[in-house]
Amino acid sequence: MAAINLLQLKRLATNRSFARGEAYFKEGRVHSLATYEGTCTAIVSGQDDYCVTLRSTKGEIEYSCDCPIGIEGEFCKHLVAVGLASLDAEPENNGKPNRKRKHTASVDDLSAYLERQDKETLVAMLARAAMEDRNLRDRLLLEAAQSNPAGFDLAAYRRSIARATRTNGLVDYHSAYDYTRRILQVIESIAALLKDGHAPAVIELTEYALAQLESAIGDMDDSDGYMSEILPELHDLHHRACVDARPEPRSLARRLFEWEMKSDWEIFYGTAETYADVFGLEGLAEYRQLAESEWATVRQLNPGDRDDERSSRRFRITSVMKALAKQSDDPEALVEIKRRDLSNAYSFFQIAEIYREAGQHDKALDWAEQGLKSFSQRDSRLVEFLAREYHRRARYDDAMKLIWHVFFDAPFLKNYQDLKAHAVKVRPRPDWPAWREKALAHLRSVIEQEVREEKTAKNHWHWVGHADNSRLVEVFLWERRHDEAWQEASAGGCSSGLWLRVAATREEKYPADAVPIYKEMIAPILKQANNAAYAEAVKLLLKIRELMCRLDRVTDFEDYLVAIRVEYKRKRNFIKLLEKLHRS
Repeated sequence: MAAINLLQLKRLATNRSFARGEAYFKEGRVHSLATYEGTCTAIVSGQDDYCVTLRSTKGEIEYSCDCPIGIEGEFCKHLVAVGLASLDAEPENNGKPNRKRKHTASVDDLSAYLERQDKETLVAMLARAAMEDRNLRDRLLLEAAQSNPAGFDLAAYRRSIARATRTNGLVDYHSAYDYTRRILQVIESIAALLKDGHAPAVIELTEYALAQLESAIGDMDDSDGYMSEILPELHDLHHRACVDARPEPRSLARRLFEWEMKSDWEIFYGTAETYADVFGLEGLAEYRQLAESEWATVRQLNPGDRDDERSSRRFRITSVMKALAKQSDDPEALVEIKRRDLSNAYSFFQIAEIYREAGQHDKALDWAEQGLKSFSQRDSRLVEFLAREYHRRARYDDAMKLIWHVFFDAPFLKNYQDLKAHAVKVRPRPDWPAWREKALAHLRSVIEQEVREEKTAKNHWHWVGHADNSRLVEVFLWERRHDEAWQEASAGGCSSGLWLRVAATREEKYPADAVPIYKEMIAPILKQANNAAYAEAVKLLLKIRELMCRLDRVTDFEDYLVAIRVEYKRKRNFIKLLEKLHRS
């Protein structure tokens, strides 16, 4: 019985996947096909060999393929190929065997054959299969190590971990999945040890696995982020084993702290929080002493100090100290850690936030003001923090002065919006109209200056944006002052994207204004010379036709379309789309 029928295959797969899967099937890429009670398994040869399973249960189709696309849950070409192969192995519709097809051995045949063999033969067969299949061999070796009559074989597990994590130079993108699957198989075996009461062994094995992986990750193309699943899995297993085994806390604290300090892959990152339930008072005291000793070697960074004074080790110990400070629930302890690095404005902002959250607003204000004074470049987060604090204290003039300086230095829409947001908070009466007039006047003067500089510039590179009224148009569109946006765009020009937005606002009442704008956009769109651009151009032509019909200019549009067809006759894909437009 086939796991799936042809109609279901076509429904599940995209047209492209079905076509490519059909080609794979015809090329004979499907191997080791086996069917049993509605389940079909096989190997498909592509860039690599992929394992495929199709299963039909009560009308529901389940499927899996370990190729990169199949892992994402897509019905890939390998699944199509196996589905077609299973159909090809089925009897004809009338129930009689298809004599034109060779008989394919099923799982039933395999089971019957195995039942006829004696124990020695089966053992030899399984041992031979294990030697040819690395995953099977590793799984059987681990099971043998666990059930060894002479006692639990820890060394065998270590050897299995070493084999699973070995990279042999490089694990490329296409091999990454198989590589991580082998590691997960070993992790599952180690987790089984924990269930069987071998917690101390699990601690040793997980640390050994993490050490092996730390060396291996650098030799792996992990573009799909498989390690982001494996490392947390090992961390969690290690922690659970520690909870069960209760190792000597001070020794564990020293070991994990050293690892946290040296690891480039965040192994045991956040130990102070994660292992607090294992450390107890003794372990935490040992961990804190080690952290404070390391912290004493970290020098103070002040405003103006270079960023390259920092290091990855500094980052790690800072994270450790922050975690310890949070456990004390004392804002001053956290501030003491943060103030060790005042080389950037963000540090001042973070300290101000700590004090604000603690309700110590005077200290918060002091740190925010210090941060603003310490750097020539204004940090937007500090400015916003201070402005909100000034509003809270009814110091509206100070708040508006800050926000105005930001807009004055960078008169863009975002800062214009912020200016309004703060102006409407002024009490007892918001004063946005006055600030708006001032802001627009400044923006006009900036644009005029840019235009003058552009005219007098001797070396104006082609990639430099031309001075125009884009920022004014953007402001008026945001304010829904569409007529003013149209006037500014017409008077001084704007970007093509803004022109389209302006045209959209003119369509209903002034279609004659929108038509030439849309026509102007056709040429630059078609210069992109790709199917997406052609579709966009046709969509715009539909809009032009609609507007010109409303203006009783149908003949003019037909003439325009003929001219377009002649001008772009060499763009065959575009012309095909035009033909569809002409027929619609």
